[in-house]
Amino acid sequence: MQTDPLCLGVKGDVPCVENRRWTIGGVTYASINIQGSCNNLCDTDPDPAEFAARNQADILWMQQTFAEAKARGSAAVMIISQADPGFDSTDPTRSPVRDPKTLVETDGQPDGFQAFLLALRDEVIAFQRPVAYVHGDSHYFRIDKPFLNALGQRLENFTRVETFGDNQGNGDNDVNWLKVTVDPNSREVFSYQPQIVPANRTAVPAPTN
Repeated sequence: MQTDPLCLGVKGDVPCVENRRWTIGGVTYASINIQGSCNNLCDTDPDPAEFAARNQADILWMQQTFAEAKARGSAAVMIISQADPGFDSTDPTRSPVRDPKTLVETDGQPDGFQAFLLALRDEVIAFQRPVAYVHGDSHYFRIDKPFLNALGQRLENFTRVETFGDNQGNGDNDVNWLKVTVDPNSREVFSYQPQIVPANRTAVPAPTN
């Protein structure tokens, strides 16, 4: 746990207790408190001071995670957070829209993610081994490789994993779960199997003549 009082609580500086890290089976994992929408820079009650303190702490925790993974000789890193930060300009309906080379948000909204993404990109490039970024937030199951370097080249060792979620427009139809198999001796380390829950399937109306 990140025990240093780097985050801003109601009564002052507090430890960032959501930031955790563990290594098991040759893989290093970390949870990082990165919040959805614009990371507490907008929505109903934004708090720029809270964001600034936590964002710096999150970046430090992420950097320390990669340093520990390197020191341990970990085969891969998995980062788990809540926010979908947006990685490019391809999906404006679900995530922030940003230039994939500069990582600047281009939709005019407050950007709570660029500094973290820039730091993450540096670490992914330097690490070279597989990195998975697992998040929820936009409630749309997908596994892809949306991260580019500053030259526009895809970071092939980086995989974004967005988990299933309760999409209000679809009722319970998207509430399923994802099985992740971890094999540090395999090339990609992580493999994924979506697990569909039949009871949550929305009935399809019968066709009419």
